[in-house]
Amino acid sequence: MFDSFATRTVRTGEASVFLRYGGEGPPLLLLHGHPRTSATWHRVAPVLVERGFTVVCPDLRGYGRSRGPVPASDHVPHCKRAVAQDMIEVMRALGHQCFGLVGHDRGAAVALRLVLDHPSAVTSVAFVDGLPLSEHLVRADARFATAWWHWFFFAQPETPERVINADPDAWYRGDPEVMGQENYDEWRAATRNPDVVRAMLEDYRAGLTVDRQHEEADRARGVRIDCPVLALWSLQDDLEDLYGDPRIIWRDWADDVRGYGIDAGHHVAEEAPGPLAAALGDFFTH
Repeated sequence: MFDSFATRTVRTGEASVFLRYGGEGPPLLLLHGHPRTSATWHRVAPVLVERGFTVVCPDLRGYGRSRGPVPASDHVPHCKRAVAQDMIEVMRALGHQCFGLVGHDRGAAVALRLVLDHPSAVTSVAFVDGLPLSEHLVRADARFATAWWHWFFFAQPETPERVINADPDAWYRGDPEVMGQENYDEWRAATRNPDVVRAMLEDYRAGLTVDRQHEEADRARGVRIDCPVLALWSLQDDLEDLYGDPRIIWRDWADDVRGYGIDAGHHVAEEAPGPLAAALGDFFTH
């Protein structure tokens, strides 16, 4: 897994970020989702390297082998603004001032915050199985709450930690055949770590509070994404079922939006790495 990639831990202002990187050429930063680690990209990243990119795959703050500060009652230490700043510092440590950006799931929320807070650093951005958190919440009806109930469960104080850490293997389910054994082993080790579980929950707690506030403040000021946007979604997941064409929602945030659905379940980098790598390679090449 990740043959020829190097690993490194970068200290940011208040976090330590574990990352894998490899290749030569224009840099691409790939941000994973919940509850995965950077290893979720193990089938996609080498293909992008073969297409001529430098590929950087970090563990987000608190996920996998990255660590952040102690959680706070306002959830700011785990907000997307803080995680986006981590990513800026990681890329600068590797010598990249400007780069392409990909975010899946929760990583898409970080990617949105990064491109809004640091527009000059991002050449183009791809959002995979993601919408702005505020767009989800403004549409949160009974159907959404039933399907995505974990958002609101994770937001509760203390109870989710007790439930998940009592039996993390039962809570977080994965298939090593689908994920790849090494990816599965790395992910399983992370989900068995109570500190990682707490940080992942803080990600969601921030999402319902401070992250939503940041997004709504940007919308009120008319802040928009000024680089090309690729929206991709998994056809076997429920994003399109809930909202229709995700590109329509993204066009409220950016002028240049393109994209399409990929025939896969939610963890598309593991289930359909070929089509995903092709879509990303084509988008960031042009």
